[in-house]
Amino acid sequence: MESVRLPLEPAYPIRLDRVLLRPFLESDLDAVADIESRPEVVRYLMWDVMDREAAQGLLERRLRQHRIEAEDTALVLAVTVPPSERLVGEVMLRLTSERHRQGEIGWSLHPDAQGRGYATEAARELLRIGFEDLGLHRIAADADPRNTGSIRIMERLGMRHEALYREAFYLKGEWVDEIHYAILEDEWRDQRTVR
Repeated sequence: MESVRLPLEPAYPIRLDRVLLRPFLESDLDAVADIESRPEVVRYLMWDVMDREAAQGLLERRLRQHRIEAEDTALVLAVTVPPSERLVGEVMLRLTSERHRQGEIGWSLHPDAQGRGYATEAARELLRIGFEDLGLHRIAADADPRNTGSIRIMERLGMRHEALYREAFYLKGEWVDEIHYAILEDEWRDQRTVR
């Protein structure tokens, strides 16, 4: 059986059709604080709205997340829109199991950037990196079932609905379900040949 290829640090920046992916910079603090202070952005995330100090702490973690070195480490990349290079969100690829070649992706975007296909384009590139560069066999994504925007992205990526976990988390004062999607490497390769 193949093994994952570690460490993984893509050549940055990653230029796509409409977005650019790059590691976070210290100068991203204002944009990170703006995004993470919005209730509509963090509604389905594991944390609450952030003040500037909390956003600084998040940014400090993000500054170190530009390579995957071992299991349970992640790439968390800034999504920017050329030509302004304005930070509009982030995408994440995590190695969840080295032995079983499993990964996870996720994303969050500023409300002004949602609905334009930026998250789909960026997440599609993370699938490519996960399968081609890291050598993963399976990549999953999870969402709150009420987060219809994220579910549409997973479906556009060709991911399949695998499970609904009832009341999986107690989050922000309520029990929250979790919906689980995934795609296998051969499924991903098959859909690429169709395009």
